Amino acid sequence: MAGSAGRGKIRVAVDAMGGDYAPAEVVRGAVEAAKVLDVEVLLVGSRAEIEKELADLHVGSLAVRIVEATETIVEGEEPVFAVRRKPNSPIPLSVRLVKEGQADAMVSAGPTGAVMVAAYKYLGPLPGMERPVAGGPFLGLAPNTVVLDLGANVDCQPYHMVEFAVAGTVYARTILGISNPTVGLLNVGAEEGKGNSQSKEAYSLLKNSGLNFIGNVEGMDIPLGKANVIVCDGFVGNIIVKLCEGLGEALSEWLGSKLKGRLNNAEVSEVTDALHRLLSPAIALGGGPLWGVNGVVAVAHGRSMAPQILGTIRHAKIAVESGFVEQLKSELERMRQKMLKESPD
Repeated sequence: MAGSAGRGKIRVAVDAMGGDYAPAEVVRGAVEAAKVLDVEVLLVGSRAEIEKELADLHVGSLAVRIVEATETIVEGEEPVFAVRRKPNSPIPLSVRLVKEGQADAMVSAGPTGAVMVAAYKYLGPLPGMERPVAGGPFLGLAPNTVVLDLGANVDCQPYHMVEFAVAGTVYARTILGISNPTVGLLNVGAEEGKGNSQSKEAYSLLKNSGLNFIGNVEGMDIPLGKANVIVCDGFVGNIIVKLCEGLGEALSEWLGSKLKGRLNNAEVSEVTDALHRLLSPAIALGGGPLWGVNGVVAVAHGRSMAPQILGTIRHAKIAVESGFVEQLKSELERMRQKMLKESPD
């Protein structure tokens, strides 16, 4: 899974067919990435549809090529069966390109469950991390706050929160450049002892983890950036993401109606677009790595447009260049050794 920085451009396999606006916006974002990030892009999907989109983009000598996929996984298919039944669809095919060393990373805005299953099947889990986890900075208001899990795991044990915190800490250090990230546990109150049994046990584990744990944080603390890493189970995390998504759209529409007649149309659009960018997970930062698998796999929001696809590819490139996977392996091993020393056995 080593990066290609020492032997040429970093190669990113992009699922061209995944997402609400695929293939047009995905292809457009991928071509822009080849142009401004100096990466080689492998567009995986229907050759005919991809070529149709490329025809208007003046690709020229850019490092963009097509990898034909003969099947397609659609939203709503059961992930395990879909990946097994359709191994030549863009998601599993893109992951296999990473596994086989033909790509250094893969990016998809397709169904997260299918990406998780394919990554786990073909790349395997990292030692010390039981489940892959999805997350990252998702609010423009708090660009230095990483929240995870955001939907990959809806049923979690307390020790999973420690794994999430380790992954988030490594991400904040390597991708965001924060030397000693603070870690908070999302809860219904700030005081120790708050919450359900899962939260109380997770608090104890995090307190003794050796991470820079600052205690419980509440939902209102997320946009305020109170912690660099905030952990929760995927059930709660996904609800937060969808709430912010709806809030961004609703507030933009409400504010636009209030400003109509007071500002000209261009000024109204500027204000409402700025507000939407601050609140919408689809618009703010695109996507980020799927942590816990032995390779760089990045998941973009399903509603991503070209700028968010570009942003997700940028994150994937940084993950390869920074040795994100190897650093996470080392941190997980450090945590394992610490727990072994503290075990009464």
